[in-house]
Amino acid sequence: MTLLDKLLQLLVAAAVFAAVLGAVLLVAGRAKGRRTDVVAGIAFATPALLLLLVGLLYPAGRTAVQSLLDARSAGFIGLDNYVRIFTQPDLLVVLRNTVLWVVVTPILATAIGLVYAVLVDRTRFESFAKALIFLPMAISFVGASIIWKFVYEYRPNQQNIQQTGLVNQFLVWLGFEPVNLILQQPWNNLLLIVVMIWIQAGFAMTVLSAAINAIPSDIVEAARLDGVGGVRLFWYITLPSIRPAVVVVVTAISIAVLKVFDIVRTMTGGQFGTSVVANEFYVQSFRLSDLGMGSALAMLLFLLVVPIVIYNVRQIRKADAR
Repeated sequence: MTLLDKLLQLLVAAAVFAAVLGAVLLVAGRAKGRRTDVVAGIAFATPALLLLLVGLLYPAGRTAVQSLLDARSAGFIGLDNYVRIFTQPDLLVVLRNTVLWVVVTPILATAIGLVYAVLVDRTRFESFAKALIFLPMAISFVGASIIWKFVYEYRPNQQNIQQTGLVNQFLVWLGFEPVNLILQQPWNNLLLIVVMIWIQAGFAMTVLSAAINAIPSDIVEAARLDGVGGVRLFWYITLPSIRPAVVVVVTAISIAVLKVFDIVRTMTGGQFGTSVVANEFYVQSFRLSDLGMGSALAMLLFLLVVPIVIYNVRQIRKADAR
């Protein structure tokens, strides 16, 4: 595709957007009488609903149907693809890894972000310290994975070859043999999880720091006058006050973890027992051309995300109702 073709597509897209927006404004502007608000609401909501239908509902429905079909014959096989997910040894490893990611990453990332936010709160170097831990958020998952891949780099310790990986160089300095960390199961999964924690801790710190600063000062002062300070102040005042923010952070990181693909794909390609559901969906769909199994994994991912989203929405509504 030439540059001229791309520019032409861009102009066509802009023209279509302008035409749709003009039509919406024309319909909303001509509405008169008692039903003006209703007509205007329908006019503005219709494009969004159409995009939702075309971009979300139709693909989701098609994926659900595809998950019930055989990849080769396109015949109906019911829930066989889902049964394979929970019975095949390789796919059970994928599910185990996904559970490990979802349990470990949100808890540790949120805990690190919270501790950091509390420690640097209202200190002289607060801005610099927060910028330092937030910096990984500015790096793409692929970029962060490449950085940590160099950190875990392994070179056989032959003829005192200097290690390029930071971790193995420390092992050599301490008198140990270098280890190919990416091959060490199941520890290699934890090493990949470290990358995600390194990135998401900055997000957790930012949100929780804002929540801590929003705690009314009179509450903190009253607690201190009652002799509450240090760790007790954190457990009985700070943490309960920022609970809604903690829930939001944990659920947001959990959703991001369920969809994690870039880190696994860049660092191991899903090999050595490190694959997760999102990566396996890619492998089954585009490497093995098994669209039925790929669709089943996509639906499983969707079903895992939905309860987290619902819980998050309910917690936000409870917090607003208080």
